[in-house]
Amino acid sequence: MRLPAKKLIFCFAALSVVPVLAADWPQWRGPNRDGVVRDFALPASWPATVKEQWKIHVGEGHSSPVMAGSKVYLLARQGEEEVVLCVDAATGRQIWRASYPASYTMNPAATGHGKGPKSTPVVSTGKLLTFGINGVLSCFDASSGMLKWRKEFSKQYPSTSPLYGTAMSPIVVAGLCIAHVGGHDKGALTAFDVATGAVKWTYDGDGPAYSSPVLATLAGESQLITYTQNDVVGVSAGSGKLLWKVSAKRAYDTNSVSPVVYKDLVIFSLDQKGIGAVRVAKQQGSFVADQVWRNPDLESYMSTPVLDGNRLLGFSYRKKGQFFCLNADTGQALWESPGRMGENAAILNAGEVFFLLTDEAKLIVLKSKAPSYLPVKEYQVAGSPTWAHPVLAGNRILVKDKTSLAALEF
Repeated sequence: MRLPAKKLIFCFAALSVVPVLAADWPQWRGPNRDGVVRDFALPASWPATVKEQWKIHVGEGHSSPVMAGSKVYLLARQGEEEVVLCVDAATGRQIWRASYPASYTMNPAATGHGKGPKSTPVVSTGKLLTFGINGVLSCFDASSGMLKWRKEFSKQYPSTSPLYGTAMSPIVVAGLCIAHVGGHDKGALTAFDVATGAVKWTYDGDGPAYSSPVLATLAGESQLITYTQNDVVGVSAGSGKLLWKVSAKRAYDTNSVSPVVYKDLVIFSLDQKGIGAVRVAKQQGSFVADQVWRNPDLESYMSTPVLDGNRLLGFSYRKKGQFFCLNADTGQALWESPGRMGENAAILNAGEVFFLLTDEAKLIVLKSKAPSYLPVKEYQVAGSPTWAHPVLAGNRILVKDKTSLAALEF
């Protein structure tokens, strides 16, 4: 059947405003927890501004949105409750809402960051797992919001969160949700059965940091690599056994970035010592982590770097905030941006470009192979601070500011 010309025009116009949806982004920093986006729809030309498709009030906190199928999930604070929201990715329409009491007294040194939450949820096998500012671990049915199980740890530990509130984002490995529970000086990296909440293993060698674990196979062993309060450790993903550790004591116990795994190297930052890499190997039946390189001039504090081949793009708190690019094989600096870029930045590798979102709501587009810091485009994407990690979704970006979540189209 041949449609009249006016109807054809209407159909094409309607199709042009349908957002290009993306693959799942089910956890902190994406499917592989590495900040790499594999399906971004690069525009033919960068628009002068981003177009707001929808914006909703969600509440306070630095927790990042996650996406599974056609749904976006977020953990936030509304008054003295923590709320878990599920919204339609295309429209922002609320699908379900769950909440629970979560009064919290802030450490005076962290009042500028609000009362949280800071941990990003994880979606796995139809479940949504959240980790609140007080260290309450919850499992919800991702479709309905029904609570499946909940754990709180006040009877096990003197404190249920580190000094500035729980911030580590849980990871799911082989049906186990792994979270570092407990608080300052005493806690345990613990594996819970996703289906039942039953504890399967623990590593209780140290209190929790604000860092989130990554999963990698090094020297033939599947292991979780993370900061603790005082160390960088590798523990067996199957048993929780400590395999290796490197001292990483930081002033005020503020280990906050996630380690980056590159080939057989683990790259991480040490207080006042810069960024470095260790090679994890097995010698005479034991694991060892030997330093390969260290760059003392650049140091990550809250922002986790992202790889593109052997190029490591990161954000250093020095010089009042600057971006940098290192050779991941040698640690040699390839370029550094000017200073005064902000306190923090979230970084995404979208193939041909990097997206750099500063805490001042400036979104910077940078060619991934650029020989120096030469932004392609800059956008102001919010009117309040953006500490949460963004999500690239097809031709859109989801941005959480102080109290709102917005879907913006390029």
